[in-house]
Amino acid sequence: MPMGDMQLQVGVKVLLKNREGKYLLLRRSPEKYPGTKGMWDIIGGRINPGTPLLDNLKREVMEETGLELTSAVRLVAAQDILRMPGRHVVRLTYVGEINGEPKVDGADHLEYGWFTPDELRRHDDLDMYFKELLTNRTIV
Repeated sequence: MPMGDMQLQVGVKVLLKNREGKYLLLRRSPEKYPGTKGMWDIIGGRINPGTPLLDNLKREVMEETGLELTSAVRLVAAQDILRMPGRHVVRLTYVGEINGEPKVDGADHLEYGWFTPDELRRHDDLDMYFKELLTNRTIV
């Protein structure tokens, strides 16, 4: 396939920590996101081209939790996600802090939970790309 036919998309994700040192996961709705099979994942989504990465990240946090980031975020990983021919998706993952309890929309997410680093590592129902980061890198 010629390079000109390849569509590039960029996604931003963030692993959010609360004051108790636990991390937020959302369980995605399999009806809205059939490819996720109801797995647990961190907050994030695709960027709006022409908008700064961190503005996109803040928007995703607000859309998915109703909360605002309370600190500067730290970039911890860049992953190539190649799910289908003709599309190249790059996922940038950050770590940040947040206060308060999320307000999740039942149409997008079934539930949320706070997990310790050990609970995250033992969790077997995680998004495969997030699981890869937990397994191969020290992000928490």
